[in-house]
Amino acid sequence: MAKIQIRGSENIPRKGSFIVVCNHFNRLDASFVIFAIKKPINFLMASDQTIEAQIMWALWLYGFIPTNRQKIAPSTIKQSIKALKKGEVVGIFPEGAATEQYIRPAKNGAAYLAMITGVPILPISLIGMDNIWANWFIGIRPKLQINIGKSFLPKSLPKGRKDRNEAIKINGEEIMCRIAALLPEEYHGVYLGDERINNFRSNELYAN
Repeated sequence: MAKIQIRGSENIPRKGSFIVVCNHFNRLDASFVIFAIKKPINFLMASDQTIEAQIMWALWLYGFIPTNRQKIAPSTIKQSIKALKKGEVVGIFPEGAATEQYIRPAKNGAAYLAMITGVPILPISLIGMDNIWANWFIGIRPKLQINIGKSFLPKSLPKGRKDRNEAIKINGEEIMCRIAALLPEEYHGVYLGDERINNFRSNELYAN
């Protein structure tokens, strides 16, 4: 189906719960993240999203947690916390929908969930998903690269509402910059030139 190179498998936590975060350029992304992690992942997925047959097998096998595209619902948080407390893995595409071929600002869900649970965050990048359909259409096996970075712990969640909102925003930016550190510059989008990317890249896998 595809020629897949996986780098950084040694960074996957061997035990315990964690949150997987990844760039989202294609609606098949979840299937390849599951393939790379080789663990069941409870992905947060928009409840109004049409699910293609190509990824239905993964969701049927591992399940998914329904969420709202615009604002993460209390029921989504509750189900995610329940899964993490059981030692399971939760997967989130911080940007939301797969609408562009470059990374975009994170919505609040991934950062907020990580901050209230305190579980490690595992950044992943998928490279090559932007032209996967075109290659399949002309009979070429696409080349995909999956980079798995080092896990990191989220910052604590402040009590004050104003401080809380700012902390969630900063944590969301950190998540996206850590993902960007695993991607070539042409995918950096609004984070292009952000110094945090270089700082994280010195400790992560290089995206070549």
